[in-house]
Amino acid sequence: MNSNSRTQLLENLFPQRILILDGAMGTMIQTFKLSEADYRGKRFADFPHDLRGNNDLLTITQPQIIRSIHSGYLEAGADIIETNTFNSNAASMSDYHMQDLVYELNFTAAKLAHEVAQEFESKAPGKPRFVAGVIGPTTKTASISPDVNDPGFRGITYDQLAKDYTESIRGLVDGGADILLVETIFDTLNAKAALFAIDQYFEENDIRLPVMISVTITDASGRTLSGQTPEAFWNSVSHTRPLSVGINCALGAELMRPYVEELAKVANVYTSVHPNAGLPNPLSETGYDESPEYTASQIRSFAESGFVNVVGGCCGTTPAHIKAIAETVSNITPRKIPDIPKKLRLSGLEPLNIGDESLFVNVGERTNVTGSRAFARLILSDDYAEALNVARNQVESGAQIIDINMDEAMLDSQKAMVTFLNLLAAEPDICKVPIMLDSSKWSVIEAGLKCIQGKPIINSISMKEGEAEFIHHARLARRYGAAVIVMAFDEQGQADTLQRKIEICTRSYNLLVSIDFPPEDIIFDPNIFAIATGIEEHNNYGVDFIEAIRLIRKTLPYAKISGGVSNVSFSFRGNEPIREAIHTAFLYHAIKVGMTMGIVNAGQLGVYSDIPSELLQKVEDVILNRRPDATECLVEFAENFKGMKKEQIEDLSWRDQPIQERLTHALVKGISTYIVEDTEAARIEIDKQGGRPIQVIEGPLMEGMGVVGDLFGAGKMFLPQVVKSARVMKQAVAHLLPFIEAEKKLLGDNKPKGKIVIATVKGDVHDIGKNIVTVVLQCNNYEVINMGVMVPSAQILEMARRENADIIGLSGLITPSLEEMAHVAKEMQREGFTIPLLIGGATTSRVHTAVKIAPHYKGPTVWVPDASRAVGVCSNLLSQDLHENYVREVKEEYEKVRTQHKNKKGASKLLTLAEARANAFKTDWQNYHPHAPELLGIRTLNNYPLEKIVPYVDWTPFFQAWELVGRYPNILEDEIVGETARQLFEDAQTMLKKIIEQKWLSANAVIGLFPANAVGDDIEIYTDSTRSKLAMTYHCLRQQDQKPSGKPNRCLADYIAPKNTSIPDYIGMFAVSAGFGIDERIQAFEAKNDDYSAIVLKALADRLAEGFAEHMHARVRREFWGYAKDENLTNDQLIDEQYLGIRPAPGYPACPDHTEKGELFSVLNATQNAGIVITESFAMVPTAAVSGFYFAHPESSFFAVGKIGKDQVEDYARRKNWTLEHAEQWLSPVLAYERR
Repeated sequence: MNSNSRTQLLENLFPQRILILDGAMGTMIQTFKLSEADYRGKRFADFPHDLRGNNDLLTITQPQIIRSIHSGYLEAGADIIETNTFNSNAASMSDYHMQDLVYELNFTAAKLAHEVAQEFESKAPGKPRFVAGVIGPTTKTASISPDVNDPGFRGITYDQLAKDYTESIRGLVDGGADILLVETIFDTLNAKAALFAIDQYFEENDIRLPVMISVTITDASGRTLSGQTPEAFWNSVSHTRPLSVGINCALGAELMRPYVEELAKVANVYTSVHPNAGLPNPLSETGYDESPEYTASQIRSFAESGFVNVVGGCCGTTPAHIKAIAETVSNITPRKIPDIPKKLRLSGLEPLNIGDESLFVNVGERTNVTGSRAFARLILSDDYAEALNVARNQVESGAQIIDINMDEAMLDSQKAMVTFLNLLAAEPDICKVPIMLDSSKWSVIEAGLKCIQGKPIINSISMKEGEAEFIHHARLARRYGAAVIVMAFDEQGQADTLQRKIEICTRSYNLLVSIDFPPEDIIFDPNIFAIATGIEEHNNYGVDFIEAIRLIRKTLPYAKISGGVSNVSFSFRGNEPIREAIHTAFLYHAIKVGMTMGIVNAGQLGVYSDIPSELLQKVEDVILNRRPDATECLVEFAENFKGMKKEQIEDLSWRDQPIQERLTHALVKGISTYIVEDTEAARIEIDKQGGRPIQVIEGPLMEGMGVVGDLFGAGKMFLPQVVKSARVMKQAVAHLLPFIEAEKKLLGDNKPKGKIVIATVKGDVHDIGKNIVTVVLQCNNYEVINMGVMVPSAQILEMARRENADIIGLSGLITPSLEEMAHVAKEMQREGFTIPLLIGGATTSRVHTAVKIAPHYKGPTVWVPDASRAVGVCSNLLSQDLHENYVREVKEEYEKVRTQHKNKKGASKLLTLAEARANAFKTDWQNYHPHAPELLGIRTLNNYPLEKIVPYVDWTPFFQAWELVGRYPNILEDEIVGETARQLFEDAQTMLKKIIEQKWLSANAVIGLFPANAVGDDIEIYTDSTRSKLAMTYHCLRQQDQKPSGKPNRCLADYIAPKNTSIPDYIGMFAVSAGFGIDERIQAFEAKNDDYSAIVLKALADRLAEGFAEHMHARVRREFWGYAKDENLTNDQLIDEQYLGIRPAPGYPACPDHTEKGELFSVLNATQNAGIVITESFAMVPTAAVSGFYFAHPESSFFAVGKIGKDQVEDYARRKNWTLEHAEQWLSPVLAYERR
């Protein structure tokens, strides 16, 4: 059966049922527990580089394994199996020095999959099976720089990608693939290069295969790694007219739903989804938690909602998952392809869809070296940073597309275009809009097309060089995925009359449609020429253009109209008011008859109705050629405006609004400049009406805060903005307090919605999140009693009883806090409380709350994941109407959670401690030579320069503290939270400068490097090189979960040479803090009712402390220990832990016991040497502090101990000289069994 008939057979299936794609290849390969020798096979036994992990190579060296995996999925019901070629491209294979094998890998994989598919098809001819040749994303990105210091740099070019992909495509097609699947797309430009190569290969070889496209939405932001939304992505690749488009990998099905739904609505092709089996869980045997039944249930909901035509699985899925999925969707009708209206669908990071009903689209003109002298100067002087600001200003001024032109005689236009576009790609606030590539040189346009991941517009192509060249450029434009502006220009020259405009545009349109170019992607520029030139032949230029628009829209379906609007007023350059009036009036008439877009300075447009009547009359006389002396009249009148400039002033129009609107505006925008003035005005107004000062709070201020609360609840405001609103509110209330006090009357009906006692539990000193929750609740008219940190249970309950509280809220960050929260719940039950208990903090979870806390208390116990949920939870709990149903629903939900937890088999079976130790991480100690530290003993570094720490700060957790989700610096350009994140970051940078320059905070560190040896799972740390006296014994825990073959059960002690080897090894310790002096500043801010600044300061101190830890570790590696003297890593590499060695901290996954901090502090004498205090629960003060151990073993890596068995807990208790009960208390979070 030839490829055409196979394709027809496949396409015939889509209307009949939902098709089944296979599941993960890598997950199944892991189950075979292959060694290095297995990967090599006979053929590569002597290959000079490591090959383990090169799964694609197994097609050659272990074909029986790949065959069995394909068979497993086909037996499970897969209609389409994917070739084992995810990394079979030159870029990825070069990591293994095997780029020469690319063709063979693809050919062999496709041939093998084809053979297996044919075997199954021959057994059941009624169920055809198909092979999808997988084309992966490569390990490089074409639109993202791998160098944070050089955003314009690229690790690979579009041309190289297209060339590499062509080799892969050739192998897949020759090997017998029925489909080409471009999947796991995280950078759309990479995918466009692959799709370009596919289309080119098809044309050159006179073949067509169906193409499936699948993108990866990397996180809950709803964007690809390179920043596009699903619809923007579809607009970028839809020109290929694939068989299907879909989403795979990164997220589990549950989190994918909104993005699958979005694609299903906008794509006029079939849609697919193959999700991971949930989110990654390194403790799970497959790395993912979802059962086949759960994943299938999620996909069933997609199918029932009409979202999908093809379903399957990605990472973590197995034949069992595919079988469950196939069974659950077998009787569900597949999605019907929607009838999508024909529109010009463009994209940057975000989509821009332009149809007949769309408003006029402004195309920014200032990034054009031929039209802007200022921009040209910047480009010629290589000042690209300022040139980017020009583009940014265009977008901020309202440009929905930006036109970029580098055609300047003194420029290397192609190089300048590529440089600017690559830099632009790193500026999400600019590249969110589509790009218009403007050049008279096709080579410059083509170079630009290779830099843009979105769908751009080419400006322009024409028949100037004849039809053949015109068609050639049009076909390439289509292959690159671009719309085109077609100039009204032919072999005879530019069209300057109405007849010529229509003649050329009609001819061009018919040629383009004849080669299957989408008519909706055709934009005509019928030429806007200057009017009022004094030349009679030019008088009708305006009328001809406007009439051409009307006729083109009438006779050439779906075509759009554009033009360079600034040209029309060229005769009046230097006279801005006149030019603005001409542009505005000209566009008014052009848009009325159907002009789609125009290249115009968005800041040089006015409002038609605001043009003075006399000026408007004279301008329109010229535009519409209404009188023979129109030009002379306008030129004479224009003298009145010569030299005038448009004024740009701050918009204070809100100050003219009534007092309520002014107060609301100030609260929503966080503007404190006029708050006292406006609050006093409101007080006087209310006083004149016989009211009381409190009514200012109850009335206008609370109404304004109600707007804030509504916006926050709707996701239109974010925490930093809400905290700023609270600051303004507090300043207003502070002004009113003296008047309220003087009144000496009862406050009447000023009743809050409820009273809440909130505290960080005993032993824990972390309070940023709790303070944010406090502010949010106060903003919503709850009375909150914030008891601070390290509050014992008895004090919390006493305060709640004394204040007659409606709710108690508990917060905590460190794992011992979880035990303390359970203790508070027990005490509440014992003391007869019935009010709701709220649980929150970074280490808490719904499962932990339901399983470990709620059973101890009969009153309502509710987990609150973040501040934004707090208001809704409290509202439900305190509502007379909603309380009963809400509490019942929570209890039922938690009962389900407990049942699921009880029935859960666990991530993997536990080994006995002896078995785990037998499978310890092994080092060839006889050939291992530990590096002796340059410095042995303790070193103190106090008053450390903060400016040296700042470059080591990881900013991502700073935003997480404010519940702004996203990775820095991308979060600054996030579609949803970007504006808030930028403002927060700006405020943080301003404060950070003050912290450093005015020495608000100081930083101290103490480090120690000591001789050490392992004894079993413990590490003996000695006082000096004689190793005769113990400084401390570091007690470590070992992983006990059952590992795949070849994977060890790790323990930190494995990274230190055993004592019986007589090898002298070493270990380090550290304690650092950047929080000294913070309390005084916090108190000063709180005294000014400035919670916002207080929280920013605490968050910055935390970041500085973590940065300090990173900085000191780097110095230890390079100087004090000196085992990595030549290390030269960027901060991103440090954040990604690409250095040699590790620094585990007690209380974290590799070392879950917080009590080990006690001995560490004692050895370092950290309190005396560095001023850092440790509490009875082993929390550190100042809070902005980090402590831990340094390991130098080159193969040491972070890991999670995970759940441990009772035999290890008993052994640990014996080693620590503890009772079993005491050990279970401290190790509670990692126990694999229920304590008695």
